[in-house]
Amino acid sequence: MFKMKSLLLATVIALTPVIALGTATAAKAESSVQLNQDSIQALQLLCKTNPTAADLYHRSRAVLIFPNIVKAGLVFGGAYGEGEMLQGSKVDSYYNTVTGSWGLQAGAQSYGYIVFLMSGSAVKYIHDTQGWEIGTGPTVVVVDQGIAKNLSTSTLKDDAYAFIFNQQGLMAGISIEGTKISRINP
Repeated sequence: MFKMKSLLLATVIALTPVIALGTATAAKAESSVQLNQDSIQALQLLCKTNPTAADLYHRSRAVLIFPNIVKAGLVFGGAYGEGEMLQGSKVDSYYNTVTGSWGLQAGAQSYGYIVFLMSGSAVKYIHDTQGWEIGTGPTVVVVDQGIAKNLSTSTLKDDAYAFIFNQQGLMAGISIEGTKISRINP
């Protein structure tokens, strides 16, 4: 009986992030004014603290900004956030990012990420697709401190460079996950 109750409790806890994720995607998108403010603030902070990001920003064709993503999981997990694409200083369109995962994982965290789109073909691909799955389409390089030190004008050869920032909380484990980015109307 104790094992049955423990299994039921573990199942409810594991499914809570997935249920919350479904509720978040059904909820009305953040106001575009607030999303614009949060996105510009996140971009300015990243460029101020990371010279490589500032250089990529000035060279990019467009920038996809997700200022706040919330992720949680216990065996099953999920993440959700809203963002926008800037071309120059103008908002091109709004997007959400949804991640689902399964594996040995537990915890919750929030973070943001910014993707610098370096080619016209990368921007066109995002415009032309109904939903973009990371791992398909443009080649995305996740930039950490080691890669950032080695990037220069002669080594910029990929379609997109992603920076993860402002991580808070703790998420531990090994999991299989997939991320999809889709256009929304806030």
